Amino acid sequence: MQKKSIKSLSKLAVPLKSKGRFFKEKKTRLRTDFQRDRDRIIHSTAFRRLKHKTQVFINTSGDHFRTRITHSLEVAQIARTLSKFFNLNEDLCETISLAHDLGHTPFGHAGEDALNNCMKKFGGFDHNVQTIRTILFLENRYYEFKGLNLTFETLDGLLKHNGPIKNSKKYNKILGNNYFQNKIKFSLSPSLEAQIASISDDIAYNSHDLEDGLNSNLFKLKDLEKIPILKNIILKHKKRIKYHSIDLIVRQIIREIINEMVKDIIDTTKKNIQNFKIKNLDDVYKCEYPIVTFSKNMKKFDIKIKNFLRRKMYYHKKVLTSTNQGKKIINKLFSSIMKNPVIYINVSKYDKSNIARSICDFIAGMTDRYAINLYKRIK
Repeated sequence: MQKKSIKSLSKLAVPLKSKGRFFKEKKTRLRTDFQRDRDRIIHSTAFRRLKHKTQVFINTSGDHFRTRITHSLEVAQIARTLSKFFNLNEDLCETISLAHDLGHTPFGHAGEDALNNCMKKFGGFDHNVQTIRTILFLENRYYEFKGLNLTFETLDGLLKHNGPIKNSKKYNKILGNNYFQNKIKFSLSPSLEAQIASISDDIAYNSHDLEDGLNSNLFKLKDLEKIPILKNIILKHKKRIKYHSIDLIVRQIIREIINEMVKDIIDTTKKNIQNFKIKNLDDVYKCEYPIVTFSKNMKKFDIKIKNFLRRKMYYHKKVLTSTNQGKKIINKLFSSIMKNPVIYINVSKYDKSNIARSICDFIAGMTDRYAINLYKRIK
């Protein structure tokens, strides 16, 4: 069954047989290497905790707003659609999508900013690099090794979530000097599967944050009519307002936004593959430009949505009040635990030679409500 699958994949796809893992393991006939990677992510503690981590609204704000886990699942759904169209390695694409936010702190980007500030003297904090730390060191589920021992291809895709890595200083500080020992070539472009996971992250962010913003009454549909592409979609669906609830109309609008962006990526990526003369996987890695992209018009649309969300949602007084409280909680937790780590963490489980990084790992792994409850106890 797997042999047929290998033959049917595009020449641009990452093959179903991996180049390997840091620690050798017995193969199984039941699952491919990347199915095993995906399953390890889903069964990980860090993935389950995403259920109680902020996307935009603090996890205690309401039951229907998105959290990190719903966001990750939505990214994976969009990514699998695109991966299937291009006949790529769907399991790898899904794995990267599900895992890309494992390193996120409680309280979203506000928590990340606060923790980075706390760690300024100790190498800083970055949620993308923390995802790799979580996968390599912090998950503890096997007798033979620490971490999840994922394939090099999955690690490559997660490391290059934002493209090739030109400067590895930050990675060396947080992960250890030359940890990958040339197993991963930082300067090469990521696979198409990784590029798809990354752009699917953008689509999910834009469309679903719009939906959450509308549902929380931070802005109205009429506020979105100034954005090209959105205007036509909204006006078309607003005609049905006499016959359907506003909730249903919003859902239809969001569906259409996602559909338009996915179709644009497919058309643009096909052109890029042709224009850049991409014939095989090696060409993908050596290409100096992103291959999976939006068209110029859709890029403008993407930027306008991001700017709109920044003004009307992320910097809204209601959101800022809660996220600033999140920053306050992170700062208090870090300073208190640093004074006497033994009270709060089992030091034997962490790296004693770098206690600040161990505390950072502990805080980054917290859910919103765990951080809030610990803060109340310390306070």
